[in-house]
Amino acid sequence: MSNNYKFLGEELTSLSQAGFDMDKIHVKRNAPVATLYEDAIRNEGAIISNTGALINFSGKKTGRSPKDKRIVYEETSKDDVWWGSVNIKMDEHTFEINRERAIDYLNTRENVYVFDGYAGADPKYRIKVRVIASRAYHALFMNNMLIRPTEAELETYGEPDFTIYNAGQFPANRFTTGMTSTTSVEINFKRMEMVILGTEYAGEMKKGVFSVMHYIQPVKFGQLSLHSSANEGIDENDVTLFFGLSGTGKTTLSTDPKRLLIGDDEHVWSDTGVFNIEGGCYAKCINLSAEKEPEIFKAIRFGSILENVVYDPANRAPDYDDVSITENTRCAYPIDYIDGHKPGSLSHSQPKNLVFLTCDAYGVLPPISKLTPEQASYHFIAGYTSKTPGTEDGIVEPSPTFSTCYGQPFIVLHPARYAKMLAERMSATNAHCYLINTGWTGGKFGTGRRCPLKYTRAIVDAIHNGSLANAEYENFPTFNLSIPKAVEGVPSEILNPLKAWPSQDAFTSEVTKLAGMFNQAFKKYEDGVSREVLLAGPQI
Repeated sequence: MSNNYKFLGEELTSLSQAGFDMDKIHVKRNAPVATLYEDAIRNEGAIISNTGALINFSGKKTGRSPKDKRIVYEETSKDDVWWGSVNIKMDEHTFEINRERAIDYLNTRENVYVFDGYAGADPKYRIKVRVIASRAYHALFMNNMLIRPTEAELETYGEPDFTIYNAGQFPANRFTTGMTSTTSVEINFKRMEMVILGTEYAGEMKKGVFSVMHYIQPVKFGQLSLHSSANEGIDENDVTLFFGLSGTGKTTLSTDPKRLLIGDDEHVWSDTGVFNIEGGCYAKCINLSAEKEPEIFKAIRFGSILENVVYDPANRAPDYDDVSITENTRCAYPIDYIDGHKPGSLSHSQPKNLVFLTCDAYGVLPPISKLTPEQASYHFIAGYTSKTPGTEDGIVEPSPTFSTCYGQPFIVLHPARYAKMLAERMSATNAHCYLINTGWTGGKFGTGRRCPLKYTRAIVDAIHNGSLANAEYENFPTFNLSIPKAVEGVPSEILNPLKAWPSQDAFTSEVTKLAGMFNQAFKKYEDGVSREVLLAGPQI
């Protein structure tokens, strides 16, 4: 019979009803971390690093597969989902074929790992998530990323609200209707299930849960889910949300020794405060060092997972500079491994400040701007940053990136719905919103320089101490942004980009160019926003 860890009879029955052969498989539910280590080392080629973290590998796929993500088209959710290239339709019959394929594969495994946890730190809005997987590494990953139940909660856990069937080692049948490859990541909101085939990248589970929360929180609970980090000051009424795409400094700036970290990636702004969706962090490890990211560096210890990180076989020391497997090396660890985390990962206070982060490689956006509510909606929907030469093959000049709501791959509803909720909450709480450019100043990439981190930190400090809320501002034309005339600790000549550029003609040319890119990218959202929001964008 199965080797179970605190598995209740009725839950065994539910797995049996789903199609699992309980007489053949060994179900390990919420197994101890040490057990998952042992199984991963014995069966999956994992090793223990010199810091005690587990190093394991995701195989061929070392990142998400957005082109293989599908949402099932069914009557309960079809009128809410924003269908298109982000949320690609899948019919119910194909989902059932893939679901059966996943369960059939899991039935061939000697060990099946089940982790039962929660998504959402606020008990009022959290959901119960069950992960069923064939790899110990995947169970440990979700043990870190979801909120871990107490012993008492586990005994009364009951049936989950959402279930993930992770058979990532087994390929999808690419000849099945609607399949485009041997990889398939699909969510069914009617069944509240997710099926993974053909990819062992653990991040698919994390972002799958986030996509579900991006649907459930606004549609079922009326709360606003956000791709953001959050921290809290000494005063509990001092909560800040940080939004930004990869490379903009979201994790770096929200991890502040003077403040408590609520979470680093996924949150819900509820009627009663802000809460973390997750129970852990999934940090990038590329070029990681104790000097640059001490909190993350210290968190890589027993219980953490280093994913696709190269190591020295002689001493088991991770080499964070080696990108021979992938540049997307990662570490997953419980949030309480961060010394300055907020206990409970929730705040009962409404956000006081919102910070939108962008890395503008064109060097024309101000280092700091204060946004009106309409501008906040516009820039939230636009979600602008830029890629720079060297980040991807073929990029020889700055490349604009517009990821709506600062997390386009994970949103489920039309962006305007999230933006409307954001504007309503900002209005109700009188929250301030700022746009910070952590990119270039004094010229674009190649001629200017990256805005020094010490100046950006000084700007964030000015937001938190309230001085920017009452500062004297001037208008920045074309984008019509309000920029402060002075910020303590920041040279005044870099606050207005025009003054920092050596050539006004070159500056005007780049401003007009970027403004045109904004207007072109925003066209796809025009039908869903008000005229006031539309006019809050750049005017050429």
